[in-house]
Amino acid sequence: MKREEMAMEKVFEAINGVFSFIGPLSDFLWEFPTNFDWYSSIPILGNISFAIILLLGSGIFFSFRIGFMQVTYFKKGIRTMTEKRVVETGISPLASFFLSSAMRVGPGNILGVTGAIAVGGPGALFWMWISAFFGMAVAYMEGVLAQIFKEKKDDEFVGGLPFYGRKLLGNKVWIGVFLSVLYILYALCCLPAQGFNVVSSVGRMAEIVTGKTIPSGSAFYYIVGTLIVILTAAIAFGGIKKVSKWTDMMVPVMAVLYMVVVLLLIILNFTRIPYFFGSVFAGAFKPDAFFGGVFGTVLAQGVKRGLMSNEAGQGTITMSAAAADAKHPCEQGVIASLGVFLDTIVICTLTGFVVVMAHCWTGADAESWQALDKLPKYTESIAVLTPGTAMNGIVTFLVTLCFCLFAFTCLLGMISFSEIAANRIRKDKICINFVRCIGLFVAAFGILCNIAGLELGNLWAFSDLGNILIVFFNVPIVYVGAKYVFRATRHYKKNDGTPFTSEVIGRNDCAYWDEQAKKVVKNFSGK
Repeated sequence: MKREEMAMEKVFEAINGVFSFIGPLSDFLWEFPTNFDWYSSIPILGNISFAIILLLGSGIFFSFRIGFMQVTYFKKGIRTMTEKRVVETGISPLASFFLSSAMRVGPGNILGVTGAIAVGGPGALFWMWISAFFGMAVAYMEGVLAQIFKEKKDDEFVGGLPFYGRKLLGNKVWIGVFLSVLYILYALCCLPAQGFNVVSSVGRMAEIVTGKTIPSGSAFYYIVGTLIVILTAAIAFGGIKKVSKWTDMMVPVMAVLYMVVVLLLIILNFTRIPYFFGSVFAGAFKPDAFFGGVFGTVLAQGVKRGLMSNEAGQGTITMSAAAADAKHPCEQGVIASLGVFLDTIVICTLTGFVVVMAHCWTGADAESWQALDKLPKYTESIAVLTPGTAMNGIVTFLVTLCFCLFAFTCLLGMISFSEIAANRIRKDKICINFVRCIGLFVAAFGILCNIAGLELGNLWAFSDLGNILIVFFNVPIVYVGAKYVFRATRHYKKNDGTPFTSEVIGRNDCAYWDEQAKKVVKNFSGK
């Protein structure tokens, strides 16, 4: 057995070595061109990378062009999302919101925020808020495009980045295939981490309950890992509707539970609230931050980890927007923006409260906060806020349970969205099932990494690289389709009762919406 473990360790070390270039490449793309002296020497601007300018700049531009709909249509979005309606095809707007939240509200809401504060200090949280506010406008743009160019497949809708990307870039088959493969590769790179996170959090919960340490290579982890793979397969092979039924149940539970637990911690430590806000704003606005390299680090961490969490600008959540049975493309765009609000402004902020108020990221043990597995560091913060009380174990268990659900819903979402992307390549069951199987395989690989006691840090860096690569492809495509979103938005705001059609945006290839308009006219005329 020992020889087998050594062989497995050598295999994992080899894989880690093969991907040793991923971290530096990801950092280069995120930091470009601040990593060149000619640019970094420019006051203030020299601290801001192209990726940050692209994401924040696009959010600001789109916010003005759509009239800050993330604010003005906020209440209407909630009403639209929660209204009862009969869904003939696809899923309801509320189910779509939960499905997108299954991807957005993930381990990044804990690990990403903890990491951002560890590297950039509390000020990173402020820039996370700013990027999320303007990111809501980008999410709106993506959601509308996903709806405009969605396609009907049996009793489901398929769409998203590969679909609107193909239509906007000359309707060339290879473009749709390329974008589909790009997303699937992105998901496959992120899935091992989700499998790792699910099984590790189950192990932590078992240790909390039993009070004993469970070795990573024990039978317990093999049994748990096997059950996770079986459950994931049973849900994922049921299609989008089955996945959405599960996310409909899990997302509200995990989000509400996490909010209640953290709010309780905040109330119990209300005297630290002024310190939290003081630290966040001081870290974001102090003069030496603006005129030194610190500002670039704080801003980059806020935007980078915000993107890791809410995914605005990546196009990776657009599959859920397309899956909804909406009355107008823009109503789903507004709902897509609400997902960013829940994820970052609400969930990430609550995590930030715990980390900042506990103040554990500085001091003698500060370096360990740069480590990959930040969940134990987060639970250290919980221990500081519940010192010497029975609440510590209860709160730690509940937070770990939420983390487990965050990771599991992300796992389901990534496999499900990969399935939708695969529809742009081929719509037959062989292709779809192949993608599902590959997704399960790489998730199982992440579980095996946990069992072997290895983290494969270089492989995990793929998620950061995947994030920025998809942004560089998706945001320019959104700009290409922006004029159609603006026209659709004017029609939506006009609200004159006329149905949305291709003609509204000056195109002739929105087949689903044209067909729906004909049905409306036919029903109205009584024929």
